[in-house]
Amino acid sequence: MSADAAGGEPMDAEFDVMPRWIAGAVAALGTDHAIPAACRGSVGPAGLAWLADHTHLGPGSVLVDVGGGMGGPAAWARHERGAVPVVVEPQPGACAAARRMFDLPVAVATGTAVPVADAAAPVVWCLGVVCTTEAKARLVHELRRIVAPGGRVGLFVLVARGEVVDAPEGNSFPTDVEVAALLTGAGLDADAAVDVADLPAAPRDWQDRADAADDLVRDRHGDDAAWTRMHEQEARLGRLLDSGAVAGRLVVARRPVADAAPVSRSGAASPAGRAATTR
Repeated sequence: MSADAAGGEPMDAEFDVMPRWIAGAVAALGTDHAIPAACRGSVGPAGLAWLADHTHLGPGSVLVDVGGGMGGPAAWARHERGAVPVVVEPQPGACAAARRMFDLPVAVATGTAVPVADAAAPVVWCLGVVCTTEAKARLVHELRRIVAPGGRVGLFVLVARGEVVDAPEGNSFPTDVEVAALLTGAGLDADAAVDVADLPAAPRDWQDRADAADDLVRDRHGDDAAWTRMHEQEARLGRLLDSGAVAGRLVVARRPVADAAPVSRSGAASPAGRAATTR
């Protein structure tokens, strides 16, 4: 998933080109492949359930998923919890995939200039985004701005737990201490956290559906340079995760009930610079 990810071909391959290919694969394989395929690189069903529980997501809950990519987690939230999701995502290819696969409302925008009113969302998710931007504080302040007082922000963060060598391009992994400081600095109270590795693995049928979509994309596009770049990025991250230098962590933070003051958006992109909201 992406928000203010730095430009460049490897990031474009992962967040813009690949979603279009995944949507095409799902169209061929069937809609039961859509959510597992669209959650690739994000959070599996156990992690999504943990986030939904700890952000108090229920029927009718408005969920803004910032950097929501292809819409997999948002679609899961709608299907499993009856939430009313909106995806905010800067990459047009990912937005097109979210609309094609799930008919989700999508806003083409960055994570530091979210086209949502102050304190409008009871629940905000931002999964796999923090490591893709150097504007981490601006991003977290923007999440705090749009979440309602008493509402919760759910994060999936790739955190540095050791020496990070040969990181994927466009990624900068914060430490656990830095994540805590980002939340405190934005005026959010840490509520719960868990390492993804401590949660149950995805069920076999979920993984099989995700793999089937990946396999079809490889068969169709494996000779494309964008496919090669994307898999090089994935291999770099995989080595870091396997070595323990980087770990996936789910974090939930709460905006205090008494906190009604808006957050300044100084330095953030102006609304005129955003792309139009689309559906």
